[in-house]
Amino acid sequence: MRRRSLLSAALAAPLATAGAVGALQSPAHAATWSSSDKWGTWQNGAYTLYNNVWAPSGYGPQSIWANSYSNWGVWANHPNTGGIKSYPNVSYTLGRTVSSMGNVSSNFNVTVPGSGSGLAYNTTYDVWGNGHAHEIMIWTQWTSNVGPIGGYVTNVNLGGRNWNYHQGHNGGNPVYSFMATSQFTSGTVNITPICQWLVNQGRMPNVRIDQIQLGWEITSSSGGRDFRMNSYSLST
Repeated sequence: MRRRSLLSAALAAPLATAGAVGALQSPAHAATWSSSDKWGTWQNGAYTLYNNVWAPSGYGPQSIWANSYSNWGVWANHPNTGGIKSYPNVSYTLGRTVSSMGNVSSNFNVTVPGSGSGLAYNTTYDVWGNGHAHEIMIWTQWTSNVGPIGGYVTNVNLGGRNWNYHQGHNGGNPVYSFMATSQFTSGTVNITPICQWLVNQGRMPNVRIDQIQLGWEITSSSGGRDFRMNSYSLST
């Protein structure tokens, strides 16, 4: 599914591509499923894996591999230019309103590239309401040169974590962004308290929560970088 939101990214001037570009080849070939198609998808039970290179132009090669919805990864070599190129992700459709969604939480563990030139991305949950009418983004980790849509509103403690809340609009739908005050690459995210806070504060209507996605918004990954989902679970 094409992502419609855009990040603000203050990127340095493009650098020459360097480094090996075949880092994913061994796990991809050994995996249960792999694809280099920009819209490659794979169904695993109730979950769908998306390669999802949705940028209309200016993107580089990207390959996805998976053994299951909870064990998969991406190798991406996107140029050091602004604008999100892709959002590879695992997706589950809930289909319940916020008031009746129950206790929805997720556990995950990812391995991501370290900092460096030509690298800009974020690890994020993307939770959609009423189809794609409302977008809740839950950022757990990101590089310093990317940021959310809209301005900072407040700090709030929800589901046992502190978040900086930003609100904005991408031209197609409102975007509600929660940025972890302490970034993390493994742990638990309680999704229900975040959705209920938005409704209780009058910032979002009592929407039906549809797709719950987790992956990486990749703006640039020059030279080829690996992103790996080591484990993932969603409790509904």
